[in-house]
Amino acid sequence: MILDHLFDRNVAWAQRKTRDDPTYFVRMAEQQSPTYMWIGCSDSRVTANDVLGLDPGEVFVQRNIANMVHTSDMNLLAVLEFAIETLQVRHVIVCGHYGCGGVRRALGDDRSALVDHWLQPLVMYYRKHQPLFAAISDERRRLDRMCELNVQMQFRRVAQTPIIEAAW
Repeated sequence: MILDHLFDRNVAWAQRKTRDDPTYFVRMAEQQSPTYMWIGCSDSRVTANDVLGLDPGEVFVQRNIANMVHTSDMNLLAVLEFAIETLQVRHVIVCGHYGCGGVRRALGDDRSALVDHWLQPLVMYYRKHQPLFAAISDERRRLDRMCELNVQMQFRRVAQTPIIEAAW
């Protein structure tokens, strides 16, 4: 089977975990009390737990392309509501990263896929503030600046949800 190696790796991982900490899976099954919710990019190179140096169960995670917050995204809103109301999460983190492929796509001219619909708020922001970005001659610095502004924009969007307003 094509995915057998993944099942084998999972078994080996579970055996290592149990050997190193015999109560690991029992503890993980009984606890989920995160203080933080992480809204981050789907980028596959690093996990929220790794970035924050936290163990499983300490951060509740929602990921998507370019760490977007669409106020019509029922998945994100359900995760946010569950985190705040059920898990009693105290802090919501919106985390982007430099070199984001989603942000890079929003700055380009290709508009042919569903991902472009997803990134449309970034595209519109980029177009609206074109003189600001045109003043940044270095392409990498321009992308980095847009990555930073994207986090700010998505943070404001989270803050404006009725879920967060009610929590405050």
